Amino acid sequence: MQFDGAVVREQGVTFAVVVVQKYAVENVNEARSAMRGFAPLFPGMPIILMGQDASGRETYFGRPDIARFLSQISSSRLP
Repeated sequence: MQFDGAVVREQGVTFAVVVVQKYAVENVNEARSAMRGFAPLFPGMPIILMGQDASGRETYFGRPDIARFLSQISSSRLP
C-alpha cells in the first residue's frame, strides 16, 4: 500500500494526517473504515483524514479539536 501521510506534533499532541479521496471524508462510514485501515500504521495516535476538492481546498475528518485546528491553518505547514 502506498499513501501520503505524516505524523504531526503540535501543541503537545501527536497525531497522523492521511490524504484520502474527498468522498472518504464526506461519508462517515468510508471515513471510519479508512481510519481503521490506517490505525495499525499509526498505533495509539488519533488519525485525521484530509481530502481535497478540485480547487485544492482541504476537508478534514477525525477528532473534532484536531480537525478544527487543521482547518484553520495552511496545509503547507504539514510535513
